This record gives sequence, structure tokens and C-alpha cells, in this order.
Amino acid sequence: MAERPHVLVVDDDPHLREIVRFALEQGGFRVEEAPDGRAALAQVDRTLPALIVLDIMMPELDGLAVCREVRRKHELPIVFLSSRDDEVDRILGLELGGDDYLTKPFSPRELVARVKAVLRRARPAPAPEPEATAARMQERGPLRMDAERWRAWWSDTEVVLTVTEFHLLATLLRVPGKVFTRDELMTRVYDDVVVSDRTIDSHVRRVRQKFAAAGGDVIETVHGLGYRLALP
Repeated sequence: MAERPHVLVVDDDPHLREIVRFALEQGGFRVEEAPDGRAALAQVDRTLPALIVLDIMMPELDGLAVCREVRRKHELPIVFLSSRDDEVDRILGLELGGDDYLTKPFSPRELVARVKAVLRRARPAPAPEPEATAARMQERGPLRMDAERWRAWWSDTEVVLTVTEFHLLATLLRVPGKVFTRDELMTRVYDDVVVSDRTIDSHVRRVRQKFAAAGGDVIETVHGLGYRLALP
């Protein structure tokens, strides 16, 4: 039997950690806990979980600071939790590299569904034959994406993307010129999990920023409709 995916739950509320642990364990996950940001960073260094469920408002180091530190070393998925339904927190959290965001109070079943959806997107594909790898390298002008190795480049510069960012851009690249509505991107990037329009906008903004730093322009806004790949 394959080992159950390892999730680290970080929150200063022991009651909430207990609820989340129970829900995730019932969903087939192996769960470890950390009561604050500093303990979380130490735990990540020790065990490198498959995903982090990360509260924003915490003592020691808050969730956003933890995310910054984790992102310096790893691209592992992060699902943020927050007691504040604050758009600034939402946008900032996603732009730092979070893959999803839930506001307290939330349904434990919804959290499990979102964790599973993020991990499905992060799951590596089986190792292909050499010719299959070459066939799955997608290119459009200076943009190249390797769907087997989860890597992207603008010209000769590699651009490091989170799992969700990679899926979003790959979706646009598969059908160059097509305008995707936000609803279509939600369906293709987040499976059946419902997220807000702002969540998609935040991921688009972060992808643009990363490619702009490499000298590229990859996503075009079609006002009133949605987004499409910026054609060369």
C-alpha cells in the first residue's frame, strides 16, 4: 500500500488543529501539527510534507512570514487559513505563493476536498519514454513548458511556478488564442472546487510578475471576458 500523503497543519488553536487533523486523517492523510510559525519551519526542514495547511494569524511568525521562508527553499503546495475575510490577506497570501485559501469558519469536508484537489494538480506524471517527453514539451514563441518535469522557461531563463500557477498557464498554452473565462479557468485549474474570481486574478497577476522579471509577457486580459495566452 502506498504511503499516505503527509500534511502539516499549522495553527495556534489546538481545538482547530484537532478538527482538521481528524478530517484529514479520515480523508486518507498522515497529519503532523505545529502550534506556531517557528515550529512549522523546523518541522518542514525535518520532514518536508507534501502540503501545508497554514493559518495566517499566529504568534512567533505569522503564516505569511512562514510562506516567504518556505518559498525560499521549496515549491510545496500551501493552503492558507484565516479568521479574517480580508481581501488584502487573500491577495497577499496567494501572491506569496499559496495555492488556495479558506476563511474561518470553514467546512472540514471542504478543506479536505481542496487539499485533495491541490495535491492532484501537484502529482507528478509517470516517467515517459524519451520521445514522449519531447512530444509533451509545449512551446509558443519564447515560452516553453515541460509538463512532465513541471518546468517553464522564457527564452533561456527558467521561471519557477507553483503547482497552481503552472496548471493555469499550461491551460492557456494548450489552446493559444482562446479566451478563457474565469469560470472556465476555475473548472480546469481547480477541478470541482469552487474559488472566487479574485483567486484566479491573483494567480494570473503572480504569473505575469514572474515572467515579467524574465523579460516576458505571457497572459493577456480580454476585458469583460477573461484571459488568453499573449500571442507573440
